Amino acid sequence: MATIGQIIFYSMVTLIVILAALIILILALAFSKSTSKVLSSDTKPIANVGEDKLLSCYLPTQAQQQRLSDVSVTWEKAGLNVFRYEDGEAAVGGQASEFRGRTQLFPDVLAAGNASLLLHGVRISDEGSYTCSISSSAGRGRVNIQLRVAAFSAPTFTFSNGILTAEASRWIPEPIVIWMNQTGIVLNANTTLNKSPAGMFSIISTLNVDQSSDAYTCRIENNLVIAVATATMTGAGVSGRTYFTFSVASTLLVPVYLNIVTSLLCICYVIQYST
Repeated sequence: MATIGQIIFYSMVTLIVILAALIILILALAFSKSTSKVLSSDTKPIANVGEDKLLSCYLPTQAQQQRLSDVSVTWEKAGLNVFRYEDGEAAVGGQASEFRGRTQLFPDVLAAGNASLLLHGVRISDEGSYTCSISSSAGRGRVNIQLRVAAFSAPTFTFSNGILTAEASRWIPEPIVIWMNQTGIVLNANTTLNKSPAGMFSIISTLNVDQSSDAYTCRIENNLVIAVATATMTGAGVSGRTYFTFSVASTLLVPVYLNIVTSLLCICYVIQYST
């Protein structure tokens, strides 16, 4: 007769198997969406407020040049007409007012099946789900694109009286700031965030500098963007260099699942060997 510990153990194993099946099903459904004849090189792009952003949409095959009059393209956002191209020209009638004068396709590549949309001067309100539909002699289909909007800027550095200061003027959503030395140890710093009426955050962060080090890392991040800036002390003051990385929402499910499975396996191990 099975002990209580064995019953719990096998129940936990069964739960892990069920979770594995669910995650495989979810990933399969996610990847199945990419089998459309119309694709995008980035279905979850991140745009910087005030800058232009290209939303990718194209036929995956190497389409031969077609007559533009044979190509029809529709871009929509939640039922709104973002941009429409038909009969060899842009159809401005019915275009939502918030997109007028802010959208552009490129006829020279459209003839080869590339219907990517350039969105000028991105606004926070532009965030949302877009659908690109293409109909032509080379193929037809649609793809969904989830545009995420943020504001981010590289910090500027100044150094005076043993204090290193980083300032960044525009961040959305609200960020956190982390300072590290060359060995990766997190340092104590004073950071102030100021929020404008429009919801934009500006950053002032100060660090008391240890003269034994000549380089520091200032990391500014939120759930969409990470800015890693290196401040190097020089004879003339300080110089900075920044690079940005962006979140990929579609990959977040995997580490969550792995954490759950790892925890359950540890519990199973403890139960199995304690009975």
